[in-house]
Amino acid sequence: MLIGRHQAMAALRTTGPADRLERSAYTLLSRIEAEGPMTIGGLAEAFSLDASTVNRQTAAMLRQGLVERIPDPDGGLARKLRITDEGLRRLHADRDWAIAGLGGVLADWPADEIADLARMLARLNASIERKEGRSWPRPPVVRAG
Repeated sequence: MLIGRHQAMAALRTTGPADRLERSAYTLLSRIEAEGPMTIGGLAEAFSLDASTVNRQTAAMLRQGLVERIPDPDGGLARKLRITDEGLRRLHADRDWAIAGLGGVLADWPADEIADLARMLARLNASIERKEGRSWPRPPVVRAG
């Protein structure tokens, strides 16, 4: 909660992208970017939300041109939501702003401590996902050497 509070307070103090995304749009777009086109039902299941809630959130994203409805590429009956170029642009702008802000917080940390923090946060996320029974799709980690 403390990290979230500091992020929210930083957002009030700093200038982010002029067209910052709502938190729900950021979260849904991040999932669609990671997994590819998804149905409303798939998004609802991924986040343990009611489909009507996701429907309202995605309707707003459709109006803003962040996603578009497409036929299921796998031939299913349900239409899927695909992120648009504008959706990707805004998602990446918000992500870059957040990363830059975190970089400012960690600017005086030694590199090995930043690596330790990243490793421990990844472990925490994996533990939460395991307890919930829902994992976040991630590309495989490529290690140098």
